[in-house]
Parts: sequence; C-alpha cells; structure tokens
Amino acid sequence: MKYRYLIPLGLFLLMAALLGRGLFMNPREVPSALIDKPVPAFDLPTLRDPEKRFTQEMFNGKVALYNVFASWCTACRYEHPLWMEFAREGEYPLYGFNYKDRREDALAWLAELGDPYVEIAYDFPGLSGMDWGVYGVPETFIIDKWGTIRYKQIGPISREILDQTIRPLLARLRQETGAPAMQ
Repeated sequence: MKYRYLIPLGLFLLMAALLGRGLFMNPREVPSALIDKPVPAFDLPTLRDPEKRFTQEMFNGKVALYNVFASWCTACRYEHPLWMEFAREGEYPLYGFNYKDRREDALAWLAELGDPYVEIAYDFPGLSGMDWGVYGVPETFIIDKWGTIRYKQIGPISREILDQTIRPLLARLRQETGAPAMQ
C-alpha cells in the first residue's frame, strides 16, 4: 500500500498528456460521422419560393456542393465572392442551405451580394442542420453523384482551400464517377 500515493500522480500525468495533445489539434479538422455516408433525408421549402420543396434527390446524378450560410454570418460574407466566382465558372452546381435565418434577411443579403446558388434550402428552425451535423456557419459539403457526402469544410473557404482541396476533389469525383458537368 506504500504506492497508493502514486495513483494521483499517475492520473495527473494522464490528464496532462490528454490536454497537452489537444493544444496541437486543428479545431477546423473536426471529423464528420457523415463522410462516405448518404446525405440525410430531408424535405425543406426553398428560400426563394416557400411552396417549392428541396429534397436530397436534388443531388442525385451530379457531383455538387452544398454550402450552409446565413445573412447574420460574418464569415459567410468573407467567402461569398469566391462562391460567386465559382458559380460563374458553371462547372459544378452550388446549392445553398440557409440556416437559422429570417427569409427576408437572407433574400436581402443575396440581393446585395449576388446569388451564386442553383437552389437554396430554407431551414429557419435549424432542425435539418442537426441531421447534417452542422456546428455553425459557414460549412460546405461535397456530394458525389450517388448522393454520398465525400467532404466537409467547417468554416469559411479561402482561395487556398478552394484551389487546393475543393477543386481537385470535385475533379477527381467527376472522373471516378463519370458524372456530367453542371446540368
């Protein structure tokens, strides 16, 4: 029993090691349980027309991006010019997911900054966002032609992320799956 005093020391060292490891982790690299899984089933009104529905079937047959944004999101404003440029290129469809936002605020925001989205799902209560594992905005998902999530970007995209991560993955998925260009 003379070693019982070493137990607290051992526990302290174990806790220090675990906490110390956390200091060297990138908070943007939060693993998503949805990678390589089908997109969650959902049925939401569209932002532009509440009578029209947006469902997971919108992604079938093409490699696409799904960008979670809100008018109250400062980082969304930062990345928006890159999405405008991306949409003008017309290679891949960019869908929007307006999250916990008032419809009129989101529409005004898009009118001011431009609207790069093919279609936009509207999720004011944020319930569908929970199914997608949304931590906050912005977030971006890459979805393959079978409706499988292949990548998740937490936080705003930058030129570097767009050119060095997103574009190469989109091209690889198009080549692997034989998915057509934007439809």
